[in-house]
Amino acid sequence: MALKIVPPILAAAFGTLLSAPAQADFIDTRWSVVGFTGEAWVINPQSIIGQSQTFNRGFAEGVFYNCDYSGQSSTYTRYDNDAFFANPEFELFKSLRNELTLSSETLFVHRITCEGDGNPANRRVMYPFVTNEARKSAWYIFEGGVFSLYTP
Repeated sequence: MALKIVPPILAAAFGTLLSAPAQADFIDTRWSVVGFTGEAWVINPQSIIGQSQTFNRGFAEGVFYNCDYSGQSSTYTRYDNDAFFANPEFELFKSLRNELTLSSETLFVHRITCEGDGNPANRRVMYPFVTNEARKSAWYIFEGGVFSLYTP
């Protein structure tokens, strides 16, 4: 009798595992800025490359965004690769298509916000911060280009 119950339970558990959605690539780590593609309007990309951006739960510190435990939150939207590149909002990423889709069928577009602990002058938004399933690379639009980031 017990043998007849186990296979359906295993099948249900396995089916649930297979149908579980992919999770967004983590962002809580130290990211190193490793490159820039596109048009810099004001910023000197060489002054940014080599610097870092760190996220750790409610804390962020770096070259693009800071939030010192002041109400940081984040959310993301999941895109399959073709839908991402068809979205006009992400036009600047097209030249990086091979890099973004390497070992990944899904891209995650993160919106990271800092409430500023009640002070409007300290409110911040970092968007779009893009990761993929490969888990080691990220990309961030700034001005007319895209900075590439990497975490070892």
